[in-house]
Amino acid sequence: MSYWSKHPEEIFRELNSSKNGLSSEDVKTRLGQYGFNDIPKRREKTALSLLVSQLKDPLVIALIVASIVSFFTGGEIEGITILAIVVINVLVGFAQEYKSEKALQQLAVLIKYRVRVLRDNKVSEVDTRNIVPGDIILLETGDRIPADLRLMEVDELEIDESIVTGESYPVLKSSNPIVAEKLGPQRMENMAFPGTLVVNGKGKGIVVSTGIKSTLGQMATYLKLTEPKTNYEKGIRNFSKFLIKGILIGITFIFIMNALTGKTLFDSALFSLALAVGIIPESLPIIITIGLSRGAILMSKNGVIVKKLSVIEDLGNMDVICSDKTGTITANKITLIDYVDLEGKKDPELLKLVCHCVSIVEDEKIVTGNPMDVAIFEYCKKQPTPTSTCDLVELIPFDYSRRRMSIIARNEGKLLLICKGAPESMFQVCSTMRISDKITELDKIRVQRLYDNLSRKGIRVLGLGVKEIEEKDNYSKADEQDLTFIGLLCFIDPLKPTAKQSITELKGLGVEVKILTGDSPLVAQTITEEAGMTVEMLTGSEVDKMDDEMLQKAIEKTNVFARLTPEQKTRIVLALSKNGHVTGFLGDGVNDAPALKAADVGISVDGAVDIAKEAADIVLTESSLGILRGGIVEGRTTFGNTTKYILNTVSANLGNVISLAIVSIIFNFLPMLPFQILLTNLISDGPLLSISTDRVDEEELSKPRNWNIKLISRFTLFFGVISSVFDFTTMILLSAVMGGNVALFRAGWFIESTMSEILVTFSIRTKKRFFRSKPSKILLGMSIICSLLTLLLVYSPLNTFFEFHPPSFLILLAIFGELALYFLTVELIKNVFNRKYS
Repeated sequence: MSYWSKHPEEIFRELNSSKNGLSSEDVKTRLGQYGFNDIPKRREKTALSLLVSQLKDPLVIALIVASIVSFFTGGEIEGITILAIVVINVLVGFAQEYKSEKALQQLAVLIKYRVRVLRDNKVSEVDTRNIVPGDIILLETGDRIPADLRLMEVDELEIDESIVTGESYPVLKSSNPIVAEKLGPQRMENMAFPGTLVVNGKGKGIVVSTGIKSTLGQMATYLKLTEPKTNYEKGIRNFSKFLIKGILIGITFIFIMNALTGKTLFDSALFSLALAVGIIPESLPIIITIGLSRGAILMSKNGVIVKKLSVIEDLGNMDVICSDKTGTITANKITLIDYVDLEGKKDPELLKLVCHCVSIVEDEKIVTGNPMDVAIFEYCKKQPTPTSTCDLVELIPFDYSRRRMSIIARNEGKLLLICKGAPESMFQVCSTMRISDKITELDKIRVQRLYDNLSRKGIRVLGLGVKEIEEKDNYSKADEQDLTFIGLLCFIDPLKPTAKQSITELKGLGVEVKILTGDSPLVAQTITEEAGMTVEMLTGSEVDKMDDEMLQKAIEKTNVFARLTPEQKTRIVLALSKNGHVTGFLGDGVNDAPALKAADVGISVDGAVDIAKEAADIVLTESSLGILRGGIVEGRTTFGNTTKYILNTVSANLGNVISLAIVSIIFNFLPMLPFQILLTNLISDGPLLSISTDRVDEEELSKPRNWNIKLISRFTLFFGVISSVFDFTTMILLSAVMGGNVALFRAGWFIESTMSEILVTFSIRTKKRFFRSKPSKILLGMSIICSLLTLLLVYSPLNTFFEFHPPSFLILLAIFGELALYFLTVELIKNVFNRKYS
């Protein structure tokens, strides 16, 4: 409802309240009607729900099916092994997400506080949960707003609304109705929003909305909406579809051809199912989980809590990061940055005079008051030598009618009136000005020009005037006249020291930074230009005038968005995703929650409001873009190593399946038994279980990589055919020397197909020549162990159990020679493929 446009009397009638507040009976009735003033907490995930969520992965489901097929095809050991992989994968994923969930629950504790309420015409303190619509809330400096309030009385009331609107500076509030049908939060000067903070003055307001109906509650409803599919989820889904299509086509073709060549339907069905399972990269889920868990552990050491493992890959693939300005690239703290004379030159004398001209409350280590006064106090306190020799005599307090304050101070034997305030208010009490140590008549146009130049840079400015005054018993605002205008004090929410470097580093990683803020265009432009960005800007009102198609075009060339509402931020994030970007959003305010939810990667900080942390996928212990760099690199390392596994395993498996399918038609015996096919798959996957420890080339980390099913399918066919050619060569060799010994044929091909997949990993893992990219020691060690295990199974007494007959030394040498030729062929041809398709 448009409470901002109504007079207090109308609201009293509408809410059946009065200036004396509600009665105790009314409060009880309304608590039953409206419920407690609680913002909905996120539904905490139980251990069971986290465990079940691990089983929803499409590849995990495929593995469970594969294990069942293995049991029916005589591969009990293989079936047990696949199930073990599933269990390990589920437990590792569960352990990491359970740990993150517990950490998040600790972060998400809601702070309860009390407020002063007028009830039964008496002031009392109550828990904010018990606030109801119609209650009259009394506000003073330091109070946090408990619900949506329509302000009825204000006395120099200023509220910090940055968590709702993104505004860096406190807002001066009014109680007057605003004639407008629709307003953004930034323009609701007679409203106060839950979670915001009173920084100056006092006031009184009537509660118009509580709980889920409040501004904060409406944001919370976004947490209950179904999240859009992330880039990772889309990639896994598309890859699963690709595998399923390949498996179904393969099963059908192999079954038909084997049945037509005289083999029994049962044997044909078992063989085709075994081959189909052979295509599945069964270690993929655990390889992804191990990689993501490793990344999550490393990131947590650097102050990053990952709520959901899969988001690490999305973080790595992210190519656009949308960030709120306040508190992310700025310090979220108003700071005195300069003090200049009327020629624009720094003048230390201004600091000496103004350091006592502040109205603050200093309580132990906490300083409260007007943010600009606090900024002056803190700046002066940090100076290595005492800033001022003034002795404070009297203070003439600030008020909004005159928009200035003064002090009477004794300085070097002189009694001075020192006055500071808005430049336009200083014009009213200054008659002269100081230029180059000379006192001349006040030139308002000159001072206004300097003021305007600073304001255009997003700088807040206060004027400073001074005069000698005679000593007397009492001083008042009437003494503020005939002052000399001597200079300007400059304030801004400054850029963080690391912001510029962080933006440059992200750009170097191929991640574009876009600033989405509720602050003014001038402030947004100044800060982003200072951060080294070339500004192309749109405002919220301009965004509203665009349809979705126009917005999708405009956002590609725009990097700063100002005066945005939460809905506009969300719309921009969704438009970027529709354009094919993997989009991250970093924010910490209530106004950021919807965009955090909509992004592929929602990132918040420990000090954020609870609702922002609820909506995020990642929680940082520090609000900084710089901390993300390590996470992005970890995500890309994980994705790069996952891709190595997929390309290697699926292409090799496809090659083997093609070879077996065709040869099974030609030969009157099965070239490999179903359980031997699954054993080949299991051993060749052994080294790749350590792929998450492998190094990824710097070139692969320099820009985002996405799931590219077309590239995977081309690679699979291209190198699968090469693998199949060498499989045929091996089969021709083995058929020539087997002398009717089928076990010898199967043993020889088992060695070739298993070791070829292990060996070719060292070529496929890099686009460089294999000797120019050093693999991890663990990958190298596991490859040697699994190669020796392959030979052991054939040349030890275990061969009878696996129905192998060991080939002679000469045959083994011939197989090794063929493996070397295969490796060199892949090493030469991969450059052709990479130039054409990568």
